[in-house]
Amino acid sequence: MLPAAFILIFALHPAAGFDISLSTKCVAIPKELSQCYDVSSSEMRLPNLMGHTSLEEVVVKFTGWETLVRTGCHPHARTFFCSLFAPICMDIFILPCRSMCLAIRESCTPVLNCQGHFWPSNLNCDRFPTDEDSCLPSLTKEAKPFPRVFPTATCQDCPEIEEFSANKRAINSICANSFAVKVKLSRKPPLFEVQEHNIDCQVKFLNQELLLSSETCSAMQQWLLINENCTRQMSRACHPMAYLIVGTMQQSSVLVKQVYCWPRQDSQLSLATWKWRHHKCV
Repeated sequence: MLPAAFILIFALHPAAGFDISLSTKCVAIPKELSQCYDVSSSEMRLPNLMGHTSLEEVVVKFTGWETLVRTGCHPHARTFFCSLFAPICMDIFILPCRSMCLAIRESCTPVLNCQGHFWPSNLNCDRFPTDEDSCLPSLTKEAKPFPRVFPTATCQDCPEIEEFSANKRAINSICANSFAVKVKLSRKPPLFEVQEHNIDCQVKFLNQELLLSSETCSAMQQWLLINENCTRQMSRACHPMAYLIVGTMQQSSVLVKQVYCWPRQDSQLSLATWKWRHHKCV
């Protein structure tokens, strides 16, 4: 089964240049691109702006980008890629503005690099019109600032997967961190040989001064998507695939420090998480 990063190699392969003067037709957006429905309505033009001539080709090539979008590397990445892969069915093509491309390239390239890829040449931002022309603008300038800094996940080396030890030294070490969450991984039905996982997160311990429960789970899911090599290692290490993941905050970034296999029934783990929940770490 191929990881998402491997199939991305094919999705990033430079497409032939597309002449937007070519005749196109309107077709229904396939269910595999359902996340593009609110961007392109229910129909798209084919060939699209990536030069794909069949829906089968569109779905296969979009799969790798969908994984990148799910990492949350940029709030408007989904709009950008949907406008290219499933352009709205109008009399003319509306391309993304160059500023949108540049913003997304800057934010998402570190994630691609983490997974062993680079921003592809067929998405050179110079190919897109400037904001003074008719194009789909970046919406980041319209976003209202929020006073709270939300935690984000970044690329990092995979921590060693360990068996949990309930001795006092181990528990005190974990208590010194910002959070401990229980994560369950389950494999999704593969799409075009891409293996993805459902991620179920449950907070066990939290430093309330730094993080909120929902933020922690969101950041943990983002970490597992960005660091997909680590996720694959975890999915092979334990059965069932349940883990205790411990980490801390460095500025606004989440850093995973330790990963423990979580056996189905483990009284020592239950005791330790009870101490964390009731703030009895000393």
